[in-house]
Amino acid sequence: MKDLLIKFLKPYGKQIALTVLLLLLQAMSNLYLPNLNANIINNGVAKSDISYIIKTGSFMLLVTLLLAACAIASSYFSSRISMSFGRDMRKALFYKVEGFSQADLDKFGTPSLITRNTNDVHQMQMLVLLGLNLMVMAPIMCIGGIIMALRQDVVLSSSIIVIMPIMAVAVGLILMKATPLFRSIQVKIDRVNQIMREKLMGVRVIRAFVKNDYEVRRFDEANRDLTATTLRVSRIIALAIPSLIIIMNMSTIAIIWLGGYRIDSGAMPIGNLTAFLTYIMEIMISVMLAMSMFIMVPRAEASAERVREVLNTEPSIK
Repeated sequence: MKDLLIKFLKPYGKQIALTVLLLLLQAMSNLYLPNLNANIINNGVAKSDISYIIKTGSFMLLVTLLLAACAIASSYFSSRISMSFGRDMRKALFYKVEGFSQADLDKFGTPSLITRNTNDVHQMQMLVLLGLNLMVMAPIMCIGGIIMALRQDVVLSSSIIVIMPIMAVAVGLILMKATPLFRSIQVKIDRVNQIMREKLMGVRVIRAFVKNDYEVRRFDEANRDLTATTLRVSRIIALAIPSLIIIMNMSTIAIIWLGGYRIDSGAMPIGNLTAFLTYIMEIMISVMLAMSMFIMVPRAEASAERVREVLNTEPSIK
């Protein structure tokens, strides 16, 4: 998959660099806002300093506007890059198939070639879109969140050592179950397309020999097989978000409980606890975003193998 991504994304290097820069500014703004909020609570609300609240709040508003502008611009450029990537790959596949002999077409099968030029390219296109949005954001938000949490309170930050491995185990188990099923879905889509195409091309023969019921049973069997596999994957993925939300909520309870003792002893201002909770949430959300990326990778990898197989095939008749 790496070679296909490099080949078809190379013409859009400048746009990708701009998107990465915008995402970097967006991540930094996200990480800076909780710190400003903590300052308002500690230095403004606690001391009844209205002028400080207005001044810092106005600055927070400017940072928020910058964040919104970067988010809109990065989404725009990432969408254009991913759509252009898919367009170029479909064009390359189409022209490649145009040069195939009948033997080459029979080798892949028409239904499979249709799936490769539509569904498989779409899977890679979505991977590029998610990658451009999450590839920069998730690591920066996670690492930056940990650093900023340490700045708020080192003792309370020890909770991260417990939370992160639990989340990693939960995500790993889900991906381990889902990955093989993603690969089989593409093959089963081929089968549904094949039966549907045979039905449309041979409809007169089917009617002449009264084979309608037989063809309905064939399609129903392939359709049910695809549906069952897709439902199994969906059920596994559906467990991911509730599992991570439970971990997030339990972590929040533990942090508030421990933070209460820290505040009561005077070791930690209440504003720092508010910021710390926000950073913990951002760390966990970044893990959830990364998981969305990892979920797409196995299916996109399977699609990339099928696309590469067509592009690397030399026509038997030149």
